[in-house]
Amino acid sequence: MRDLYSIFFMPHFSHLFEHWQSTLNWSPNDDQLAQFEKLYELVLDGNSKQNLTRITAPDDFWEKHLWDSLRGVFAFWDHENIKVIDIGTGAGFPGLPIAIARPSWQVTLIDSKQKKVAFVEETIQALQLTNAIAQWGRGEDINKSNQFKKKYDLAVVRAVGKPDICANYALPFLKRSGTAILYRGQWLPEESEQLDIFCEDQGLQTLKQERFQTPITAGIRHSVYLSPLSTSISNS
Repeated sequence: MRDLYSIFFMPHFSHLFEHWQSTLNWSPNDDQLAQFEKLYELVLDGNSKQNLTRITAPDDFWEKHLWDSLRGVFAFWDHENIKVIDIGTGAGFPGLPIAIARPSWQVTLIDSKQKKVAFVEETIQALQLTNAIAQWGRGEDINKSNQFKKKYDLAVVRAVGKPDICANYALPFLKRSGTAILYRGQWLPEESEQLDIFCEDQGLQTLKQERFQTPITAGIRHSVYLSPLSTSISNS
């Protein structure tokens, strides 16, 4: 049970424990909650120096950044010791919440903007995340490097561009058994068609297109899972 001290000094997200548990079957321990709170404070401070995010109200931040980041990898929640790359991470989403919530996962966060990467690097240090690193560069360049190519179990891409472009960034990073996860808001029929054409051309498959609602505002979100043809995914 969390003591009164931790609840008193963690005012932003402690009231959302029920949502953590009911939607992810998981809730943060005291150390993780403190890291989420610190992340929020660092983003607010970083926003005064550069444009990191327009989502700054506590409940919005929890739902649209923290919860949304974790919901995308929900199908892999019980996996241990896997490598994840977050492409176009911006202010660190979804990579930083994933690194906080799954300490056994190794998370690489990349972005083409040096100021964003500098912020993420400083945040990793401030949160003492030993399982996360930041890397500056364009996804389409980094994914050709032997250091990164075909090294990851999961490649996550959140709101970076059209689905086929996102898939093109992500897939070179994956091991043969890996999965790309596209975080999307709306998911239109024409987007499915574009992605189907891309997958057919590249010898890939769409494992699952998942539609769900956010727990506070009931916003519609989608996660789209792609992989080489030999991979499968749980329907849980």
